[in-house]
Amino acid sequence: MREQGTNRMTQDEDQGRLAESILHFCRTLRHAGLQVGTGAVLDALAAVAAVGIRRQDDFRFALRAVLASNPADFVLFEQAFTVYFRKPQLLERLLSVLLPSLEGQQAAATPESARRRLIESLASKRQPGSESSSPDADRAGTYSSREVLSRKDFEQMNLEELDDTRRMLRDESYPVSKLTTRRFRTSTSGARYDLRKSMQLMMRCHGYPVQLARRRHKKRLSTLVLLCDISGSMGIYSRMFLLYAHALTARHRFVHTFVFGTRLTGISRWLRDPDTDRAMSRISAQVPDWGGGTRIGDCLRRFNFDWSRRVLDSNASVILLCDGLERDSVAQLEFQMQRLRRSCRQLIWMNPMLRYTAFEPRAGGIRAMLPHVDRFVPAHNIASIAELGRLLAGAPSSRLASVARVAA
Repeated sequence: MREQGTNRMTQDEDQGRLAESILHFCRTLRHAGLQVGTGAVLDALAAVAAVGIRRQDDFRFALRAVLASNPADFVLFEQAFTVYFRKPQLLERLLSVLLPSLEGQQAAATPESARRRLIESLASKRQPGSESSSPDADRAGTYSSREVLSRKDFEQMNLEELDDTRRMLRDESYPVSKLTTRRFRTSTSGARYDLRKSMQLMMRCHGYPVQLARRRHKKRLSTLVLLCDISGSMGIYSRMFLLYAHALTARHRFVHTFVFGTRLTGISRWLRDPDTDRAMSRISAQVPDWGGGTRIGDCLRRFNFDWSRRVLDSNASVILLCDGLERDSVAQLEFQMQRLRRSCRQLIWMNPMLRYTAFEPRAGGIRAMLPHVDRFVPAHNIASIAELGRLLAGAPSSRLASVARVAA
């Protein structure tokens, strides 16, 4: 009898510690941003009691089913679960990397505060708009120069900064706005009635109009066409833009990329390679005019004649990276720019020369191209590429140069 009573007391203590651990785990998830209320905590305790703790996968899936119903929260849940239950020894190693030490003070060494700070760091990566996600912490406890690097000219960077820039361009998110089409789809909040679907619903209800179906316009991603000048005057700017094109191709379905110097070359098939270095090596090996001269008008003529009807539509956006220093006929360049503008929804010209505050369109090629572009934006640092991303996403942009002001 005494042994049975002792075993029962031990089981009660184990269950109490497990319930306390689950309670602290739920509090941490709530602090990280997940919607975990009192009912979810009770459901988690009931789920664990139902599946048991013999198999770790059953225990993890039971908690995730009631605490992270949104698939977008799965990554944060898995990270928190790994720190709490699967590999607690990771806590000490991750603290030295993810958590900055306060100046003149040591980080809190209690397990609860350490876990809380670690989950705050993980949650900052999940929420791009949070304040803790803007500065990155390094091992020394100082803030990185990420924001300073985003404003620095590509041409002024050293090899280490260029390597960091490559990672920043690869990790950036590039959303693209969706365009409204003329086709319709069924929707509960549509502005129009779907007569065909409504008749089908009436037949199920013996001819009574119990429910009227609605419909709304379909939306689809717009087509993007990237034209990159790879002449000798562009240098590092064309390489950085191709890294942006590679990241954009991996996230967006309808992207067509071309490079031109003295001839036009399509490189979309090579940019679909998930490995960035291998894709860039193939492009440099297959493009013969890399770093040579510039024939903008002739290359645009080849694009308008050979590729315009294949890759462009009325809702397409064309992004042209070029300095506008044409060596051939300016009249042909102006005609081809006018023809290109008529074939797309918007034409965005990115020019690295806008990095100079005293820039004036004195070159004949620039003056011939300006009247036919919708946006004239810089292309000399990460901040300018981020502005382009916001422009493609449909967000208002604050630092875009006005074509009328530059032309004046």
